[in-house]
Amino acid sequence: MNEQPPADPPALRLLGTLTLAGALAGLLLVVVNGWAEPRIMAHRAEVLREAIQEVLGGPERYETLFLVDGRLTAAPPADADTLKMDRIYAGYDAEGRSIGLAISGGEPGFQDVIRLLFGFDPTTGRITGMKVLESKETPGLGDKIEKDSSFVAEFAGPAPPLIGVKSGSGSGDENEVDMITGATISSRTVIDIINHRLEELEPYLLRIEGDAP
Repeated sequence: MNEQPPADPPALRLLGTLTLAGALAGLLLVVVNGWAEPRIMAHRAEVLREAIQEVLGGPERYETLFLVDGRLTAAPPADADTLKMDRIYAGYDAEGRSIGLAISGGEPGFQDVIRLLFGFDPTTGRITGMKVLESKETPGLGDKIEKDSSFVAEFAGPAPPLIGVKSGSGSGDENEVDMITGATISSRTVIDIINHRLEELEPYLLRIEGDAP
């Protein structure tokens, strides 16, 4: 007697199986996302906190200021989505005196968008530090914008607007930054981010008082 191939499952049973599998997969994604999202947000907040400390030289505390209706304020409207609002971070010493502002920015680099945080002291008009927060630049070349300590150190003290120069060819002016050989685009993007953000925020930065409220 010849064996017969198994009959195909009824269409309704197959549809039910697929529906159940899809529902379980969706539920799993919701559960995993609910578990992971708070941890991701907490990690980002810690990375930001460390970056603010680094670019401002260790403030005693800092305050988040939001750009609302043409001014910077610590108290945005109650119904505002603060995650989508432009912001800066004002650092203060133990006596409540302003020691500088930490400003974030991002623009396309060689591979993808480069996001960074930099410190700026409105009193002296100088950059106080720079920290790359996110970058997918080429390993061994473009990623030197965050791994090359000499390049990072270039952003402790220059006066904007910054000018990128070929390494070793500058005139020694206070606004010059030596770019990384082989990573000119990535280096210039860092410089452009800082210049563009300061130009954009200049009218508002001048209104910030030197001492904490």
